[in-house]
Amino acid sequence: MVVVPSGAAVSRGSLAGRAIVLDPGHNGGNAGAPAAINRQVPIGNGQTKPCNTTGTATNDGYAEAAYTWDVALRARRVLRRRGAKVVLTRNDNHSVGPCVNERARIANRAHADATVSIHADGGPVSGFGFHVIEPALIGGLTDDIFVASHRLAVDLRSAFRRRTAEPYADYIAHNGLARRSDLGGLRLADVPTVFIETGNMRNAGDAARMSRATYRLRVARGIADGIERFLRR
Repeated sequence: MVVVPSGAAVSRGSLAGRAIVLDPGHNGGNAGAPAAINRQVPIGNGQTKPCNTTGTATNDGYAEAAYTWDVALRARRVLRRRGAKVVLTRNDNHSVGPCVNERARIANRAHADATVSIHADGGPVSGFGFHVIEPALIGGLTDDIFVASHRLAVDLRSAFRRRTAEPYADYIAHNGLARRSDLGGLRLADVPTVFIETGNMRNAGDAARMSRATYRLRVARGIADGIERFLRR
């Protein structure tokens, strides 16, 4: 199901008339529904992938799904104040799914000007930092969004680092950017789309920051700033 902003849309602002989709990764009910989230769904060119996953968590048990939901709500408020229409790919943090292919369809149906899938990594405990994932070039799938998605990735990377002071990941990606061909949300997108791994929940320092509401607001503002930078070029 798609979350439609309640109340009257903001008619003025730097992002007036823009449609943005925020995709908070995973869902709080996924862990209790293994059959549903493990079923295979199509991700293009005859390939399939599990519907979804449970996501990771900090050592203290703060789940990625709860974190991404909180950040998405905060980012939605920021973006709506700037005039954008914002759609979320899930309604709450206690349901199951949606599957990765449905999340992509939500953004496509919304004719989003930009889509950001919000995540937190479960990397090595010694690794820290954030990175942005953009689609690899796949003929017949991502060739229509490849260039625009790269611009979105670069703008999001710059704005997020400036707002949060989080360094580029030191254990994955290169200078905070990675290309992947295996993610259904990227393969099936018909609008500019990227993923952001906002930090590593398995790292004590990153986890401590992510657990603070004040930092999550900075994360949300960094995401909003990146989207605005991309859309105002």
